[in-house]
Amino acid sequence: MRFDRGQREEIIDTLVVVVCVLVIGLLSQGAAAAEPPRAALKYRADLIRSARLVWGLDAPVAVMAAQVHQESAWRPDARSPYAHGLAQFTPDTADWIAGQDAALAGADTGNPVWALRALARYDRWLHDRIAPASNACEKWWGTLRGYNGGLGHWRKEARLAQPASDRAAIDARCGQASRHVTHCRENLAYPRLILTKWQPLYASWGRGVACDARPLGASVAPALPGGEVACP
Repeated sequence: MRFDRGQREEIIDTLVVVVCVLVIGLLSQGAAAAEPPRAALKYRADLIRSARLVWGLDAPVAVMAAQVHQESAWRPDARSPYAHGLAQFTPDTADWIAGQDAALAGADTGNPVWALRALARYDRWLHDRIAPASNACEKWWGTLRGYNGGLGHWRKEARLAQPASDRAAIDARCGQASRHVTHCRENLAYPRLILTKWQPLYASWGRGVACDARPLGASVAPALPGGEVACP
């Protein structure tokens, strides 16, 4: 089939329009994917208020928003076998944190306002006790591992690491102190997901922490009994 010049130009113009529509559609999907989930918007003001009350006006709100995203997907009724609420506090930790802040009296884990204040307070408590690090990413990496799996376990692993302030070296010691190696997969993934996957969704909410997206297991692979690798 032969086309004259006018028909060829018309076909080309049509193809250009189709390509432009497809590109715009893909860009729109990308922009939508980079926004916080709708469920989070309801709690934005409460999180920012709690974060600033505990951390000051320059609070790392984006980090804590990403943490709630990971913990409960912004569901105040979220429940695991051991924890409950937006911030997934266990009963024992909820009672303990209530003693650290008068505003948290009552340990009401199902109350979103309580949970967000408790998360900000516990993060601050942990952050203040993480050994000096070379940058904010290293410091928050340890903070988040402490939130998820206990500060005591992280400290013991840090004492085995060389250098003790390097997150890759500390991560490599997971399961070699008091923490059981089978818990390493979740504990090592926790800061990576928060700081490199979810945090960008909340960049417009407040200050964040720059952190590289080092693939999980790039320098960390604790071995399980039998040679199985705990972290993919």
